[in-house]
Amino acid sequence: MYMQKILLYYKFTPLADPEAVKLWQKTLCDSLNLKGRILISHQGLNGTVGGEMDDLKRYIKETKKLPGFHDIVFKWSDGSRDDFPRMSVKHRRELVGFKNSDDEFEVDENGVIGGGTHLKPKQVHELIEKYGDDVVFFDGRNAHEAKIGKFKNAVVPNTNTSRDFIEELESDKYDDIKGKKVITYCTGGIRCEVISAMMKKRGFEDVYQIDGGIVKYGEAYGDDGLWEGSLRVFDDRMTVEFSDHAKTIGECTHCGGKTSNFENCAFANCNDLVLICEDCKTNPDLLFHTEACREKSLAIVK
Repeated sequence: MYMQKILLYYKFTPLADPEAVKLWQKTLCDSLNLKGRILISHQGLNGTVGGEMDDLKRYIKETKKLPGFHDIVFKWSDGSRDDFPRMSVKHRRELVGFKNSDDEFEVDENGVIGGGTHLKPKQVHELIEKYGDDVVFFDGRNAHEAKIGKFKNAVVPNTNTSRDFIEELESDKYDDIKGKKVITYCTGGIRCEVISAMMKKRGFEDVYQIDGGIVKYGEAYGDDGLWEGSLRVFDDRMTVEFSDHAKTIGECTHCGGKTSNFENCAFANCNDLVLICEDCKTNPDLLFHTEACREKSLAIVK
């Protein structure tokens, strides 16, 4: 019996010919019958792919042969090829979707220049044990992701997309933590590579990032550490938990009941999600992101 898994990975390194790397990656993935999403830019590579274990191991071996990728770190996650609709490999201007990120940071063969200090999960605990309340967690994801899972007492910015972070950081909302030790975190670490550099440019004095993100922390401590709730992921799984005793912190949009269940808005033209419990989910009128979406959907039917 074959076992399937999902790989998560990224690498910031200068690429002289991103289009050639895109074509090579697509050919490699197709030859191994993988599915997933890979983004490639002049800044490097960011991917999530699923498939048979042996095929994924071959993918790792081949990808590490590319100059600059020999030390890329791959994270394993439960899941399968069928958690993705297809194999998508795209060439983008930015590796992470921040507005004009070329103006925010530079990349060399060692990664992002001027980013936060990387901490292993154990070092996160050591920093907190040493400095206590002078350490602050800062969520580097979109606000909806934090509704179902976050680090205890974390600061959660009001962001709908990664492009909102610059405006948030340039406001005065976070002036009170600029002198503290700020630990940024995100799903796998890539967004915090950029956010930590942005924060340092804007006066945050002592910025860190969790090496490998929430995924690596969850591997180390499960639900017995400082993480609470479920992790939002961007494939058909929607959410994952690190143990059988994960805390449910999400609240249903309609009844306020505890849930970690996201559903796509029932209005086809809306890309937002609805946080909704299993009971409310049975009512078709509640499967809309907003009342406006429901009204627009009814207007189309009429």
